[in-house]
Amino acid sequence: MPRLADQGRYLASESTFYRILQAENQLAHRRSERPAQSRAKPRAFCATAPNQIYSWDITYLPSAIRGQFFYLYLFMDIFSRKIVGWQVYAEESSALAGELLRDLCHREGIQPNQLILHSDNGSPMKGSTMLATLQQLGVMPSLSRPSVSNDNPYSESLFKTLKYRPKYPLKPFARVTDARDWVTGLVEWYNNEHRHSAIRFVTPAQRHEGLDEDLLVKRKAVYQAARDRNPKRWTGGTRNWESIQAVHLNPDKTKANQKPNAEEITRNKKAA
Repeated sequence: MPRLADQGRYLASESTFYRILQAENQLAHRRSERPAQSRAKPRAFCATAPNQIYSWDITYLPSAIRGQFFYLYLFMDIFSRKIVGWQVYAEESSALAGELLRDLCHREGIQPNQLILHSDNGSPMKGSTMLATLQQLGVMPSLSRPSVSNDNPYSESLFKTLKYRPKYPLKPFARVTDARDWVTGLVEWYNNEHRHSAIRFVTPAQRHEGLDEDLLVKRKAVYQAARDRNPKRWTGGTRNWESIQAVHLNPDKTKANQKPNAEEITRNKKAA
């Protein structure tokens, strides 16, 4: 169009040209490289009890040697937010991840066809050894779309929480054992001291062990008693201390706000 205008000619608007091209099927991919492919959103899952859905990922930890890193493998239960398994290695490996998962399932008493394991598309997650381990253990794999971090939100959020801690080391780790010692203390704090905002400010360990409901009932009573003593200071109800019954992974928009029914909750708790 600009060249035609420079010649003093006007044939039609840009939108008209595109409309004609579309009618003639001339707007398809014409370049030599592979065309962009649409990726379907991962399947939606819902956890109503611990040990139903795990999320895992690997993050870098700095080492004293420039250009080299240690690797933190970390598994979490998305229902309780508890870190159920971790290890620091000097390399990324599908075989190491498989060994860690096997030990984790043994400690947690995971039965075949009980657990869904979600991760991104990294090579350790899709490696043949890891996939074989999943099949042997009866664990169902779930993978994010390539380059879509929002498909693995729980692990991404957890890594941010850990790395934004005030005690995160300013200097790199000299040895892998130093990194493991530091992560040991970090996991202890996160599981047993950290009050997680997404689970009504109970610790992940409390929720994983089923202690959160009694704690929340007591909190509700404390708040209600305070409101009864001085109702003029309250413009509405007390803070919501109801236990969260369901946690969604990659939910469909129509299902994200739906509460699980009593039958579904009972069934999933028996399965766990």
